[in-house]
Amino acid sequence: MNAKQIIGYAVGPIGSGLIGLITLPMITWFYSVEDVGRISMLQVCTSFFVLLFCLGLDQAYVREYHESLNKPQLLKVVLLPSLIISITVLSIVYLYDSLIVSQWLYGIASHYLSIISICCFLVALVARYLSLILRMQEKALAFSMSQLLPKILFLIFVLCVVYLGFVTDSYSLITANVLSLFAAFVVYLWNTKCDWLPLFKEKFDWRQFKISLAFGFPLVIGGLASWGLNVMDRIFLRNMSTYTELGIYSVAMSIAGVAVLFSGIFNTIWAPMVFKWVSEGNIDFKIIDDISEYVLAAIYFLVVLSGLFSWIIPSFLPQSYAEIQFIITACLLGPLFYTLSETTAVGIAIARKTKLVMLASIFAVLINLVGNYILVPEYGTKGAAAATAIAFWSFFILRTEFSKLVWRKVPVLKSYTCVTVLTFCAVMSMFFLSENSLVFISLWLILLFIGLFVFLNIIKKLLVKFRMGF
Repeated sequence: MNAKQIIGYAVGPIGSGLIGLITLPMITWFYSVEDVGRISMLQVCTSFFVLLFCLGLDQAYVREYHESLNKPQLLKVVLLPSLIISITVLSIVYLYDSLIVSQWLYGIASHYLSIISICCFLVALVARYLSLILRMQEKALAFSMSQLLPKILFLIFVLCVVYLGFVTDSYSLITANVLSLFAAFVVYLWNTKCDWLPLFKEKFDWRQFKISLAFGFPLVIGGLASWGLNVMDRIFLRNMSTYTELGIYSVAMSIAGVAVLFSGIFNTIWAPMVFKWVSEGNIDFKIIDDISEYVLAAIYFLVVLSGLFSWIIPSFLPQSYAEIQFIITACLLGPLFYTLSETTAVGIAIARKTKLVMLASIFAVLINLVGNYILVPEYGTKGAAAATAIAFWSFFILRTEFSKLVWRKVPVLKSYTCVTVLTFCAVMSMFFLSENSLVFISLWLILLFIGLFVFLNIIKKLLVKFRMGF
């Protein structure tokens, strides 16, 4: 993968992050905290729907793509079962009770919200597969623009609502989100038309389906557990707290998503690249270990810098969101630790031992479940952030250890030490140092200097590469 492709993949996450920096504060000023909480529930359930009804076949598509001689047929094998089952289930649910979707998601009985939410689920499901085509073909810019377009349109829709004087409520916010997602879907359809149109002529290959399902189905359970890791905090806040707490936490997680832009870029590039190396018999363990250490260093400094400068966040948000400055660092740990585990646990996918991913996810989600149950009723957003951070810490450790069992031994002392220190400091500072800003900042300043010493060799290597112009 060359520099041009990497830049192409970076356009989507970076552009989305910059637009998010504009959109997020605007939404908090014009929409209530409860409305922000409701849009968060739509996003949570959309990700659940895609994960469940993909049946793990999306991951099988990524794994088998480079080894498949008939790629349109492979697409049909993975897409058709997901689409048929999802449409059937949604039809049954809607016919049983046409209001159940909106009532459960938003606490509002509305036929309109139920229908557009169902449409959102289906569009997101198909878009998932279409995006994988662009990703596997390494059409970096097209893939990034398909990510960026819904963010741009969402910003435009929200601006139109405010400028034209429409009601700024849950209806307009959810509608804007669904319309932006549909626009991205249309772009996916156009960019991949040469890939999905031929599948209508292909026969359904039951043998390939069995192979794909055998690989992907264990990932469904593991994926659901991973989904629980990412959204259980919001579910507990929804049911054991208030929409206000949920809204504050959702904004914090959105800000954290902007801060970990490189995670999206890295995760998009990493797995297909490694699988390509495997298919070519050209895998270099030293390169994998070096990349893992670079990712560890980046994660360490991102978390430390977020702790140092989180006090700036309230300047851009209404006063009701002031608590975000204390929980943002802990909110960062989940997606960052997941990204790090992609480098240390890649051996699980290479060895096709996907059941181990399931076990690691289940164990971590149980920790998250217990943590949220104990902490959320008393501590609200802080409790949810702490439980999720600790759960992702355990998830990283487990995935790495399982990979060592089925593939090869990897050096872990530095990574285990760093993630443990970051987790401990993020949680402790959130609970005990939030009222003492001097101690709060001093802690992260000390960790910054420690990091400069620990990762001195990596910093030197990067400086040399910059001087040589890469």
